[in-house]
Amino acid sequence: MPQKKLSIRIDGELISALEGQTILQAARANKKYIPTLCALEGLTPVGACRICLVEVSGSERLFPACTTPIQEGMSVITNSPRLTRYRRITLELLLIERNHVCAVCVSNGHCELQAMATAFGISTVELAYNFPKLSLDMSHPRFVLDHNRCILCTRCVRVCAELEGAQVWELISRGIHARIVSELNEKWGNAASCTSCGKCVQACPTGALAEKGRAVEEMTKNLEAVTSLVHRRGVQA
Repeated sequence: MPQKKLSIRIDGELISALEGQTILQAARANKKYIPTLCALEGLTPVGACRICLVEVSGSERLFPACTTPIQEGMSVITNSPRLTRYRRITLELLLIERNHVCAVCVSNGHCELQAMATAFGISTVELAYNFPKLSLDMSHPRFVLDHNRCILCTRCVRVCAELEGAQVWELISRGIHARIVSELNEKWGNAASCTSCGKCVQACPTGALAEKGRAVEEMTKNLEAVTSLVHRRGVQA
């Protein structure tokens, strides 16, 4: 049965979208840009990063575009001084929470967090850095996990569970103590369920997951390879 078409407005422009789509999906289908760090095509949206917050007419609240379903007649604002302020604050909080030292990062120049901070004109932050003492997991023969670079977007968790079906990764603890861990907090190299496919590495928006042997600025990510698997899975389903 074909999906019902709904009419909504995004930044004043009337567009047609499909019932069941989120605001982010409808926007992307109509070539409207909404910034996000945790959303990845084909993966279950979780609203983790809060960068994609938008304004919806009739409400004072801000809504995450990646998890908010569209409704007939909905009017959405994706860019405003208020949204820019909130997004800048969110990016600054991400930058101070861990140890994002771009100059020595393997993903320097190829990092989504870095690119987004640059796009919003963030060169310094007003808040104090946490400077947590975080570890590196070098136990895997091919890859490395650097908790200092992690922004807890959970892309790795979802791509491993939903595309590879291995369910290696999970999130433990809460707040600033939250961490991505493999197999009940075992070393990644001891994770029997890991297939070494590298999908989690390619899905990571920062340098938190990277290939060993990469120097500064050498770790590029291939998101097209991940999303193409989503499309192939849809065809086979």
